[in-house]
Amino acid sequence: MNTYTVKANDIKRDWHVIDASGRVLGEVAAEAAKYLMGKHKPMFCRNLDCGDYVIIVNAKKITVTGNKLDQKMYYRHSGFPGGFRQEKLGDLLKTKPLFVIEHAVKGMIPRNTLGAQILAKLKVYEGAEHPHASQTGVVSKES
Repeated sequence: MNTYTVKANDIKRDWHVIDASGRVLGEVAAEAAKYLMGKHKPMFCRNLDCGDYVIIVNAKKITVTGNKLDQKMYYRHSGFPGGFRQEKLGDLLKTKPLFVIEHAVKGMIPRNTLGAQILAKLKVYEGAEHPHASQTGVVSKES
């Protein structure tokens, strides 16, 4: 019995559209990461990018549970003295909802060059419209 190894020619990429309106941030990010890495496919391979493209729409309408809007903080530092900045999740959802979703999905992807390649297949949009008209793909409604 031989072990099957996935080859680059065998990989077929689909498009998945995830509607984030009214859904919890972590659930949307986990579903997107699953499709991006290809874990939903029977030929999943850790050392190859066999995942699909993911479009997340209605990013502005995402929800979070508990007191995360006031308690969850995002930190960054410019590298200069006094360059430490912190923002609450509630403030970021009003100004940059795309960043919040991309940051959540990025935390669920491997931290290497393959992870950067995987993350490039993620497209996030604030509203219901997206420019990928021909890629209507499979509409995911796992709730």
